[in-house]
Amino acid sequence: MAQPLSGVWNSKDPDVWKQALQRYWRIIPSANLALEREMDSLDSKTVEEMDASAWYKFLLEKYFRWKFTAANRYASTTMHLKECPASPILMNGLKVNKERLFSLDKSDIKACLMCATTIPGLGTAGGSGLLAVLFPERFGTVDQFAVNALRQIPDLPEKAFVASIKNPEAMKLSEGVGLVEIMRRKATQLRGWLSSQEWTPRKIDMILWTYGHEDSHCS
Repeated sequence: MAQPLSGVWNSKDPDVWKQALQRYWRIIPSANLALEREMDSLDSKTVEEMDASAWYKFLLEKYFRWKFTAANRYASTTMHLKECPASPILMNGLKVNKERLFSLDKSDIKACLMCATTIPGLGTAGGSGLLAVLFPERFGTVDQFAVNALRQIPDLPEKAFVASIKNPEAMKLSEGVGLVEIMRRKATQLRGWLSSQEWTPRKIDMILWTYGHEDSHCS
């Protein structure tokens, strides 16, 4: 039986954390696994050098399919994005957005998240996911699963903040910023505890997603 998240969260045993991360890959549907692997090893430099057309194609065919796996969610979230190729203004806007995304100070969570959410179809959760795959060492995905998971940790220092999130499925920007901060702090703590630089906010989010996803099926 898997260890409760509260036990993992406070563990200084590297094997406990590695096992928690491995569980992420075990619950990914086989049909999604290839795309998951691709996004996990994404070369952000390649994305940074994309022109507007390639950036649009990446968003439509890769990122949105990775983030919104249900067919109806993919269709609804890409509806406005699909209008871009017919408009040079919209396509140029996408290009400018990408350039700004890469030029922003990554320590400024709010500015980066605000920029990501200007992409048609992306809210706080979707914007954070894009930041997480492009800059995994600085960002993690914040969504209802992360919130579900963090609420399983009774002694979480940020317990009151997490409890204050009223609608995790339509998260406010400020709530997203707070959750990314939690992931950053945990990744920094783990790098110290485990004397390993491998732990990033993105890996923390993968573990939270696993526990939050399983919890949502049990509730």
